[in-house]
Amino acid sequence: MSWFNKGACCAYVKRRLPVLSWSTAYKLAWLPQDVLAGFTVGLTAIPQGIAYGIVAGLNPEYGLYSSFMASFIYIVVGSCESITIGPTAIMATMVQSMVANYGADIAVLMTFLKGCIITVLGLLHLGFLLDFISLPVITGFTAAAAINIAASQFKSLLGIPGRSEDLLDSLISVFSNLEKIRYQDTLLGIVTIAILVLLKNLPGRRTGSWPQKLAWIVTLARNALVVVAGTVMAYIFFVNHQEPFKLTGTMGEGLPPFAPPPFTISANNRTYNFLETVSSMGTTIFTLPVVSTIEHMAIAKAFAMGKSLDATQEMFALGVCNVFGSFVRSMPITGSFTRTAVNHASGVKTTFGGLFTGCLVMLAAGLLTSTFRFIPKATLAGVIICAMYYMLDFKTYAMLWRAKKIDFLLMLITFLFCVFLKLEWGIIIGIIVNIAMLLYFSARPSVHTEIRQVDGAETVICVTPEEAVTFPAAENFRTAIMELSEKNPCNVLLDCRNLKRIDVTVAKNLKLLANDLHLRGQSLTCINCQDGVLAVLRTIAPDLCGSDTWER
Repeated sequence: MSWFNKGACCAYVKRRLPVLSWSTAYKLAWLPQDVLAGFTVGLTAIPQGIAYGIVAGLNPEYGLYSSFMASFIYIVVGSCESITIGPTAIMATMVQSMVANYGADIAVLMTFLKGCIITVLGLLHLGFLLDFISLPVITGFTAAAAINIAASQFKSLLGIPGRSEDLLDSLISVFSNLEKIRYQDTLLGIVTIAILVLLKNLPGRRTGSWPQKLAWIVTLARNALVVVAGTVMAYIFFVNHQEPFKLTGTMGEGLPPFAPPPFTISANNRTYNFLETVSSMGTTIFTLPVVSTIEHMAIAKAFAMGKSLDATQEMFALGVCNVFGSFVRSMPITGSFTRTAVNHASGVKTTFGGLFTGCLVMLAAGLLTSTFRFIPKATLAGVIICAMYYMLDFKTYAMLWRAKKIDFLLMLITFLFCVFLKLEWGIIIGIIVNIAMLLYFSARPSVHTEIRQVDGAETVICVTPEEAVTFPAAENFRTAIMELSEKNPCNVLLDCRNLKRIDVTVAKNLKLLANDLHLRGQSLTCINCQDGVLAVLRTIAPDLCGSDTWER
């Protein structure tokens, strides 16, 4: 068939399956670094997966189910070697309330639907829509998510039974149950946090001396080390018929079945069909893919390390990982900053490192589930709280305050609504406020005005827009010039040197302005017009096109 281009088809397949490109150039010398990076990330993924499964209100094994399939799939479709995809704190907290109301099946179905949405958006090249979500909104959302997630662990850290969803609920619960605080759990949790901070700041180097290399390995595996230490301690107490700490409890045995996600769910003594289930997801069905993609793309850009980033491919990869993950009971997943940083620091060369991460997590999920029941809740709470603290980007907060106060205000608005309302509503409100601010400044562009003489004789009002003038600003721009010309009854020059183009609404308003000025015995002339401006003016208001020989 004439329309079929074999070369273009092959190029498209290679673009969508990057493994076909890097695998042919793979060097055997890269294998040890990929193996080391894969196992190191696995040691981080196991305790984090268990912790984030608990944050989502699921059984701990769901965090492990969410880690291994994504590691395998990203080898084939991923374009950034450092990225690792799996459960994250933000994804966990966004599905927490639905899991509490409808059970684990709704989290698995959301993973499938989210994957489908992101895949379609990627294939349609609609990633540019994320450009409308600014840094202040993302920063405020991330800070609020970190604080809410950390706060949800206060009760586990203190040994108080029950769970909390956000900062306010957690504080109320803690202060209402002060008599239930257990000093054993509290001490264990605080010591866990202290050890994590200490280990993070060890002076280790991947390419240094043996002590430095050892310190570097300990730093990367610190989460696994504290969890193992806490588990061993709890087990020693258990065999001596003591249980001073509240434990994670039983986990599902073995690996999950490979099966399609549940399109109907049973909860609250009834069965929900597919449409009812989707309806129960509310705004989360839209905000979850958006937040997931934002989180993933931000990490991908941070670790692209000067290489060009194929945003479409990364969206496609994220979507496919979620779709396949839903077939092994995965909760919603996205790029993980912590594990990606560990992967990069370990010197990973290709996405092949994900094979060893996935295998290690599968091994843990299949063989060690009976051991995981001895993990103290306070230890996991310490791991989560410490991780959330390092998500707080104080440098960016200070930068926003110094650079532009209104951007800091936007971040603060997003942050407060996310903390005290809900993460999904908070980011929606932040985006709406951001767009409103964008429209306001579009309607009020900066304009420089001065009274000066031209040709050594005539006095004119020179109006120079310092940025684009578009249709929201047309009426306000016209009114401002009218008010200025009332105070100074002389002709008006509109210097268009900063305007690349104008729309028909602006040109029409300029024509009306010229008519109003003519009734006062004044004139309006446009000078220094570029081709895009001249083309519109010659059609709408040809009389306004003056000579471009006027000098400033």
